[in-house]
Amino acid sequence: MDYAKTSKDILAAAGGAENISSYTNCMTRLRLNVKDQSKVDVEAIKAMDGVMGVIPGEQTQVVVGPGHAERLRQAFGEVSGVTADPEIGGAPTADPSQVQVKDKAAETKAAVKAKQTSKAQKLFRHVGNIFIPIIPGFIACGLVLAITNIIKMADPSVAKNPWFLVAAGLGGLITSGLNLAVGYNTAKEFGGTPILGLLAGGVPYMTSLAGIAATDTTPAQPITIPLFGELHPALGGVIGVMLTAFIFTVIEKNFRKIVPASLDLFLVPFVTLVVGSAICIFIIMPLSGLLMQGINWLLIDFALEKGGVFGGYLLSALFLPLVMLGIHQGLTPIHAQLIADHGFTQLLPVLAMAGAGQVGMALAVWAKTKNKELKNIIKSALPIGFLGIGEPLIYGVSLPLFYPFITACLGAGFGGAVVALGIQLTPGGFGSTGLGVSGILMTGLISGGQWLWYVGGLLTAYVMGFILTYFFGFKEKMVERLA
Repeated sequence: MDYAKTSKDILAAAGGAENISSYTNCMTRLRLNVKDQSKVDVEAIKAMDGVMGVIPGEQTQVVVGPGHAERLRQAFGEVSGVTADPEIGGAPTADPSQVQVKDKAAETKAAVKAKQTSKAQKLFRHVGNIFIPIIPGFIACGLVLAITNIIKMADPSVAKNPWFLVAAGLGGLITSGLNLAVGYNTAKEFGGTPILGLLAGGVPYMTSLAGIAATDTTPAQPITIPLFGELHPALGGVIGVMLTAFIFTVIEKNFRKIVPASLDLFLVPFVTLVVGSAICIFIIMPLSGLLMQGINWLLIDFALEKGGVFGGYLLSALFLPLVMLGIHQGLTPIHAQLIADHGFTQLLPVLAMAGAGQVGMALAVWAKTKNKELKNIIKSALPIGFLGIGEPLIYGVSLPLFYPFITACLGAGFGGAVVALGIQLTPGGFGSTGLGVSGILMTGLISGGQWLWYVGGLLTAYVMGFILTYFFGFKEKMVERLA
């Protein structure tokens, strides 16, 4: 891809610099925040070399694949002169397809999103914007954890080696500092001062809330609240952090309207911190704690532990439709909090089977089709599909063909059922100790040495995605939908 030329072409097709308020990227997409959607020529952008698809909307998303998205964002910044959102960084993966794909899935997804409540869509978009910049940290720390876990499985005695402990500590950095990063990004997302957002992220985690003194003096009594009882650090988790940082931003903006400019620097941060912290401690933390308990009961206690194999099947089979609707962004803080509370998230290995079903689907279509262009698309997208990055397969193959998307989801459910069975049969359960990696790479992150259950789920999803697609999901005439 000629990133500079493509950037100029995208800029022209998007209505020019005056129609773009800001831009950013995730691992696979250049995201343009446009002022007037009617000025964006979606079909022209789709026709550009290297563009896999376009998802229109207030944030027009140009799908180009891992690696390309970061380079395209940098080039776009150089040629457009538009203000950039916080830089995100790319994914450490190989180049995906250079093949031009006319992505019919974009219209399908846009039609589905149009039926959703706009407020809900904006809420999940905000959550995504808060966590997307943290993804490179999840990936880096996740890969370090995967390597250290594999080494420890091979030689348990290495756990006493100081250098091994340093490496394991590096892998845990993102978890230990997640509340601060989330607070910082939340303030940025809602137009507040980022450093105040960082402070907001620290408030729910203060050890003094549990009566632990910051000095060598005698510990005080923990804080108690009527109806909720004792508070403790991290009550409400990252959801509480996001709410706290949002409240900090609201207080900051409104108080600044009435404070003289000469006193702004002194009074606005002070009042924001004091008032915002009081609201956090006495209102947000107890309520967000109840919310987290409810979510844990629904997804873990009910869906996985009580639902067992059936619950695992449904969670895996329905995950990609949730991705299409943008609802999956709301699960990221839940995964993060589960890791913070228990050391792993049981939910993520089950949901990761959704990508494995797509791999099985792609193998079946590749084996059955006679279309060389489709074979090339699959051939270039499969390697990163095995690594857990499924967007090229989803937007380049399964969704445009439609029925293979359904059989891939149904096949993924069988993999989720296997993982859920393993969680049920393992005392204390197991899960992923990190975020940001999926597919084969997640094997090294599975806790308690239970990686065989995860691999078994992957293989099952591969096989069932293949079988269901080969016999029921694909016919050669479907290739016409790619035209």
